[in-house]
Amino acid sequence: MNEYRTHNCGELRKEDIGKRVKIAGWVQAVRNLGGLVFLSLRDQFGITQAVTSGEPEMIDLVSNIPNESTISIEGTVRGRGDRDINKDMATGEIEVVIEKVDILGKRLKPLPFEINSDLEAREDLRLQYRFLDLRNEKLKQNILLRSRIIQFLRNQMIERGFTEVQTPILTSSSPEGARDYLVPSRVHPGRFYALPQAPQQFKQLLMVSGIDKYFQIAPCFRDEDARADRAPGEFYQLDMEMAFATQEDVFNVMEKVMYDTFVKFSNKKVAEYPFPRITYRDAMLKYGSDKPDLRNPLIIQDVTEVFKNTEFNAFKNKTIRVIVTPNISGQTRKFFDEMVTFATEEAGAKGLAWIKVLEDGTFQGSIAKFITEEQKQALIAKTGLKANDAIFFIADEESKVSNIAGEVRKELGKRLNLIDNNIFKFCWIVDFPMYEVSDEGKIEFSHNPFSMPQGGMEALENKEPLDILAYQYDIVCNGIELSSGAVRNHDPELMIKAFEIAGYSKEVIEEKFSALFNAFHYGAPPHAGIAPGVDRMIMLLTDEPNIRAVIAFPMNSKAQDLLMGAPGRATEEQLREVHIKLDLKEDKKQ
Repeated sequence: MNEYRTHNCGELRKEDIGKRVKIAGWVQAVRNLGGLVFLSLRDQFGITQAVTSGEPEMIDLVSNIPNESTISIEGTVRGRGDRDINKDMATGEIEVVIEKVDILGKRLKPLPFEINSDLEAREDLRLQYRFLDLRNEKLKQNILLRSRIIQFLRNQMIERGFTEVQTPILTSSSPEGARDYLVPSRVHPGRFYALPQAPQQFKQLLMVSGIDKYFQIAPCFRDEDARADRAPGEFYQLDMEMAFATQEDVFNVMEKVMYDTFVKFSNKKVAEYPFPRITYRDAMLKYGSDKPDLRNPLIIQDVTEVFKNTEFNAFKNKTIRVIVTPNISGQTRKFFDEMVTFATEEAGAKGLAWIKVLEDGTFQGSIAKFITEEQKQALIAKTGLKANDAIFFIADEESKVSNIAGEVRKELGKRLNLIDNNIFKFCWIVDFPMYEVSDEGKIEFSHNPFSMPQGGMEALENKEPLDILAYQYDIVCNGIELSSGAVRNHDPELMIKAFEIAGYSKEVIEEKFSALFNAFHYGAPPHAGIAPGVDRMIMLLTDEPNIRAVIAFPMNSKAQDLLMGAPGRATEEQLREVHIKLDLKEDKKQ
């Protein structure tokens, strides 16, 4: 017999009645009924009820065990009476009669919050005592599901001929879009390693070295602000790359992997592949976002041409987008006023005009009197507007109007209950612009700097930078961007020209991307890849609104590890070893 247990707390059944067993776990609850004491014992696998016999010493011992202590119980399995069967428990038909108890780890301090209770604890307290929070069933099940999903993903990739390769954590800094985490070198004074924002260069180097299909469950490190769907500091992705591959090859692999994973680990419907492909331009026009939620049926339309000769000041010389909401005649004025408030206070709009179409076809609303009959007919022809529909107008500068309209579309979808929460809808966003203009007016990469421009060198030399498209793509599910990917630029001359347009000289490429740039001079194959975020996938599959609920030991929103006390201060000796001297005035301010 095992020293601590013969069975876990979730496996005993009525077939085990009469067996002498040992179980071990955490004391979830103790109920003293006088002559009998009932004890609920919990482990990762479930809960088993144990009960004392009539000995006073055993009753006294069990009654005084603090809950959340770890114990081992030895006893005999017996069946519960018909009235005592708990159908909500897998072990609800049996109980263990306690013959011996060993206290393995007694709880010596008060609990900072109740375990498996309906009482909500503050998040900072839960993160500080994450080892206790992980005992809560919901969070624990999220972490166990995470393990199964990662195993399934790994098996899927291996079955498709991919080779798992681990890439370095200590590497060099490179301009990839986010701030690096730097690690000072003891051996090389004044020099720093960087934690990888992604294994981007390494996986491309693997393609050059002859690995045909690579993958890993890769840790990535980026000094970014937290969001509900973004953990600060670190995250994991299903990183993959394929040699002698096109965009289509990546799509064919990833659609099957995503579909099979979501079907296996969710009871929701999963829209089948091939997933819809939406150009970046169309996504921004129709959905106001490059990560559209296709569960929302509302579509944004451009009606700038309808009002090109308008005398209405709010529309004059503006880009105008509209959203038609079908058949909402039952909505009161309050609904429209609240949408105006949302648009102006939360979406960044200067205003939100609206019109309702009455049964007789007349317009009613905040700007009805400013619309001419000609504009009315053109609007109906353009948008398909019908009786009992409403139409919302967003008018602003072209650079702002898409994002504002996208926020209004999302809010309308929520308020009108148009979102089907029982389905996963994927899509690809394709044909991203290679470049964009920064806030300072400079040309910069809009996506991955290693991407292949559509049209190759001819496009780089002859097109306006903002007109050049790239073989870049995102996979999106229910409004969450799961991943970015691209066909890679494996030609050194193309790379020099592409980076030159973004303001980087050949010398910068040779310094920042020396290994990759050098490798491309030795016969690089065409290659393409993608890296879906594992944490975001699990967030969707568990229906959690915050990504921290699917990570075992997350940082808080300020990138602090409250459990381990990171980031912490280094000692003077540690700093001397890595040749760093702090500005003490600045240090004291923090």
